[in-house]
Amino acid sequence: MPPSASDAARKESAGASSPLPDLPGGPLRPYRRRASFDWKQMAAFIEDGDLIQFKSRIFTAFEHDPLFARLPGEELSLERYRELTFLRCKRLFEYDFLRLEDILEKPLKIMVLITCLGMYDWSLGAKYLLNSQVFKGAIESSGSERHEEFIKQNENMEGEEFPGLRLSPVAPQEGERQISKWLTPSAAGQARKPGGSFGAPQKPEKSPAPSSKTRKSWSHCKTGTVPIKFAMFHNVRIPKENLLNRTGDITAEGTYTSAYKDLKQRLGASLGALSSGRVMIIAMSVVNLKLAVSIAIRFSATRHQFGPTDEKEIPVLEYQMQQWRLIPYLAAVYALDYFSKSLFMNFIEFHIGLIMKDKSPRQIELGREIHALSTSGKPLSSWLAQQGAQECREACGGHGYLTMNRLGDIRNDNDPNCTYEGDNNVLLQQTSNYLLSWLTARGQDSGPMTSPLGSLDYLEGYDHILRQKFTVADVHDCMDSSVPLTAYKWLVCYLLQESFQKLRDQEQSGCTEFEAKNNSQVYYCHSLAIAFIEHTVLQRYHEYVHSAETPAALQPVLQRLCSLYGLWSLHKHMAVLYQGGFVSGEKAGRLVQDAILELCSELKDDAVALVDVIAPPDFILNSPIGRADGELYKNLWSSVLQGSKVLERPSWWAEFCANKPVVGRLRSRM
Repeated sequence: MPPSASDAARKESAGASSPLPDLPGGPLRPYRRRASFDWKQMAAFIEDGDLIQFKSRIFTAFEHDPLFARLPGEELSLERYRELTFLRCKRLFEYDFLRLEDILEKPLKIMVLITCLGMYDWSLGAKYLLNSQVFKGAIESSGSERHEEFIKQNENMEGEEFPGLRLSPVAPQEGERQISKWLTPSAAGQARKPGGSFGAPQKPEKSPAPSSKTRKSWSHCKTGTVPIKFAMFHNVRIPKENLLNRTGDITAEGTYTSAYKDLKQRLGASLGALSSGRVMIIAMSVVNLKLAVSIAIRFSATRHQFGPTDEKEIPVLEYQMQQWRLIPYLAAVYALDYFSKSLFMNFIEFHIGLIMKDKSPRQIELGREIHALSTSGKPLSSWLAQQGAQECREACGGHGYLTMNRLGDIRNDNDPNCTYEGDNNVLLQQTSNYLLSWLTARGQDSGPMTSPLGSLDYLEGYDHILRQKFTVADVHDCMDSSVPLTAYKWLVCYLLQESFQKLRDQEQSGCTEFEAKNNSQVYYCHSLAIAFIEHTVLQRYHEYVHSAETPAALQPVLQRLCSLYGLWSLHKHMAVLYQGGFVSGEKAGRLVQDAILELCSELKDDAVALVDVIAPPDFILNSPIGRADGELYKNLWSSVLQGSKVLERPSWWAEFCANKPVVGRLRSRM
């Protein structure tokens, strides 16, 4: 029987110390001494003290609770892993880390909790998120007062397992006309309760009886510890009252009604409500990149290989190639982390508007803009985490391939982020459609679209921007983040113009609208959406690090991170920048390359301290080569020895020795 939450809580209280404890000495100390900033000041700046305390409380509880114990080298069966994930999820509800009043006071705690769970194990994070937030959030955003009972069921965890999928017939009201077929696992939990409002009305006696079946389904590549269920219904009718009717409803006569008379307004309200999952996936991807980069940079700072002389080897982080492979991803972590948090707060603003039944034009445009940012932000962050985790794995050589060092699991954990809530390539079409609609509206009497979050504001200078050229004279000037920011504005305007023209050319050649859009994605709309979201991330981070509220002691390193992220991302678009005439000659391309390498070199001594800011405690990071003390081989050997039967021969060793194969025995003699 697992220990109780109260026992673990007492240990948590006894073991809790400063939320930012001093780091241990060891091989990483030389880099920490050379850092240009105080890592604790940086941590307190990018995350306020209340959130730091909240994270510390969660991590400390996990470390002192035997149910969350790490067992190095132990290979659990899938069924046992699922059982542990279920028990840990149950324990989270017992801890009750996040109460309603906490969320109302500081909504970011929702994101912090989910990211803390993901740093420990995404199977646990996903299971908890699905049970506690996703269903409830969907009802709050898209439902109405008549669905409040379902939210209460979710909060009370009524039902079985998920809560369980349960269904029983419920008699319809006289004259009721069945319209909706909406059903979710959690909502079904009410069906068997007397007087329950959810269920399937009984069909006439001579009709086939309604039936439902639920079964366990298959496991996924890495998130197989979360049991996937399927539901199968036969002749089941669902009451139309279960229709999520925030933006539209069906009358008893079958007529569609909506409080939004304008189709664009109704679409904006609906799309914004669907963005919550994608906003959270952005944060999940950032977590994966944080973990991978933390492990790889700490490893690179302690792994010595060759050197300028035969007498002394140097850390591989000193090599330009290793800096170029890893430090840009560290810069991406900082930029995307800020973007993720700010977009989450934008969504909270929109969500509050939905709950308050705000139908203002600003609310509608806010929904559309958040939809465009989330449908491009998810692809950007999940692809960067995918590429970054693989680069970190390779940068650690054979050590990175060891299961115990976690980089393979991080890479696998991130893969679903590229697919669920919409395939990345398909989602980007939503963003490009949003941008193309701006260009269409610009030429109409109604005027251009508004941009409550400011992500479209610079397009007011569309014509002027397209006339600009790259005029930077030297590497030093190129290292200012305003340089890639200016280039990105031109890039978005150019790709918007080219995509719009490509669509027109396709339509004029006789293509249908469907064919025209289908033939305008590669090199046009797809690239447009990526450039747009990269500009948005860079713009927000640029404003953040150059703000007067940013401590003077932190500005130099943060501005270098911002510049590196901007130039490194922009460099992927150099072909288009040359193609469109924004840059010309060899010098411009070399300036960007030299500036990237110079920034990597300048950030090299700060890299370990920057990782100290974002890395979770060793227990949560769970990687011998990524531990804060930097004792690379000592930690590896210790983890190996903790494995089960590691110093014993395998049970089948005698089979080979006593019954050696006869070479060629089974080869055909014909």
